[in-house]
Amino acid sequence: MINRLKFHHFGLAARDPDQAAKFVQLLGYNCGAPVFDPLQNVFLRWCEKQGEPSVEIVSPAGSDGPLVNILAAQTSSFYHLCYETTLNSRSIIKFMRESGLRVITVASPKPAVIFQGRNVSFHLVHGFGLIELLESTLQDLNMVDIYNV
Repeated sequence: MINRLKFHHFGLAARDPDQAAKFVQLLGYNCGAPVFDPLQNVFLRWCEKQGEPSVEIVSPAGSDGPLVNILAAQTSSFYHLCYETTLNSRSIIKFMRESGLRVITVASPKPAVIFQGRNVSFHLVHGFGLIELLESTLQDLNMVDIYNV
């Protein structure tokens, strides 16, 4: 089941998102305008380059958001990998735990502005790091979720 996860993007936390975008653009990426996601309390900027992995620049919207600890000692850091799934995130997490992985859910599924309301969730996988799961919309489903919780 976990081999159905498809790499989607790198998540870059940045105190100065304009500076981060400047570097990414010099690498040949096209970056969209910043958007505010009130459910996650962050500003997001999506950057793409043909044939290269996408980069999501994430910056704090306030002094108490989810990036406070990540940016406490550095101005920027790649902090998560995102995987797209045609299954619901609960099924993926249940499978990982039953496979012996220690997984802590950091943020439960919620709609993401930058992904047109598709659900995202964040999970800390012991020995690997922070992953984001991006769920497909119902119209995108092409596999049957046989591992429902």
